[in-house]
Amino acid sequence: MRLSGSADQDEVNELELVQAELRDLKRTAISLRGELEKAHAECEKAVQQERLIAAQEIAQLKATAATLRDALERAQQEHVQAVQQERANAHQEMLQLKATAGTLRDELEKLRTEKEVEVRNAIAAAQGEIVQLHATAATLREALELAQIDKKNALQQEHTVFANQTEELRVTIRTLRDALESAQQSSVHSH
Repeated sequence: MRLSGSADQDEVNELELVQAELRDLKRTAISLRGELEKAHAECEKAVQQERLIAAQEIAQLKATAATLRDALERAQQEHVQAVQQERANAHQEMLQLKATAGTLRDELEKLRTEKEVEVRNAIAAAQGEIVQLHATAATLREALELAQIDKKNALQQEHTVFANQTEELRVTIRTLRDALESAQQSSVHSH
């Protein structure tokens, strides 16, 4: 019987050890569950933070794009105004040159009419003056053509600069849009 009592005592001791181990395992499971929930909460918080940062970046990119769009529109308007002003200036200058040429022509005709006798007497001097007036008119005409060419070149250069700036802005917006889409895709993939 002593053997049986000792065996029962061993079983009781073993049962107590198993129960103690079971309690320890339950405590460990509860502790691990708490840590898991804490880690999950921290992960969720980090995801929310990343979403907030991405939303702020998107807002900044939208604001930048709007600012660039406004600047581009202003540049276009300024360019149109500059072209119109150049056209108006060129037209005004052309009218003045035509008026000057008309006035010179009228004065020359008047001098010819009034001084016909003097012209006959001093035909050589008059021919020299006529040649000089023709040279002056040719010089004025040439200067006008050069001025028009310079203005045309300036307008073309301005147009090229504007086109280059427009392309640079388009590339910047495209790059920003690509970066935004990449950031959005990265945030979608990270979830």
